[in-house]
Amino acid sequence: MPNIVLFSGSSHHDLSQKVADRLGLDLGKVITKKFSNQETCVEIGESVRGEDVYIVQSGCGEINDNLMELLIMINACKIASASRVTAVIPCFPYARQDKKDKSRAPISAKLVANMLSVAGADHIITMDLHASQIQGFFDIAVDNLYAEPAVLQWIREKIPEWKNCIIVSPDAGGAKRVTSIADRLNVEFALIHKERKKANEVDRMVLVGDVKDRVAILVDDMADTCGTICHAADKLISAGATKVYAILTHGIFSGPAISRINNAPFEAVVVTNTIPQEEKMKQCPKIQVIDISMILAEAIRRTHNGESVSYLFSHVPL
Repeated sequence: MPNIVLFSGSSHHDLSQKVADRLGLDLGKVITKKFSNQETCVEIGESVRGEDVYIVQSGCGEINDNLMELLIMINACKIASASRVTAVIPCFPYARQDKKDKSRAPISAKLVANMLSVAGADHIITMDLHASQIQGFFDIAVDNLYAEPAVLQWIREKIPEWKNCIIVSPDAGGAKRVTSIADRLNVEFALIHKERKKANEVDRMVLVGDVKDRVAILVDDMADTCGTICHAADKLISAGATKVYAILTHGIFSGPAISRINNAPFEAVVVTNTIPQEEKMKQCPKIQVIDISMILAEAIRRTHNGESVSYLFSHVPL
């Protein structure tokens, strides 16, 4: 591939390397360090003049540091005369702060969108945005890829009794995602209606749908402290489900998440590698990972070659 340069931020080097290997490229030389006063310093170690630059940086770990590093890298490439700079952000930071749900609440996702645009990004590639309207916060092109094809493949390969399963959404917001998967598998779906008193805490839950004597598969776009999905799993078991799996695109797993999963009645908790999971897998044997690097790599290849990306919405690249 001529004229393409792929850089990795420091948030998820392993994923960047997999993407580079898949594309047959070497990662570009970049040194990211911090000055003693904790300011981020980025040195791009090769020429990017006239090149098509892709910067892979996920919104995980030290989120604010990683976001700042991404902005500085975009700006460094832009003012070094790169022809186009694309930010590849597998897990978009601040995506849950996407509306004014109470007085004086910030819409931080819009602020992040503005920051990326001002830094000089020409194009964004991301995955399973918490709300797809976030694409409208940008005036530049956004490709919101889906983990759904990879999830469907995992269900068919790893759950022997998948024809007798029921897909469950742990909240009403994920209903669309769940109905789409249920339609593709030709199985039924159920919803859990939850009421939150405050962020990261669930008050009460109501199950809508029949899960008796079936394998229940909880599907959501992200799990943070895992209060919702562990509550939901208990609810499903008490409603007669034989087994419960959870499939989540972004496994953030902060705070008490790992101990909650270990104590919950899951067969497996399946996440993608938009966020590094090596440490979490050591602490929790139930966590399994679907690799989505080939979806990101194919999106980069198609964008670079000016091809359509919509094939990836329903297929996993071979």
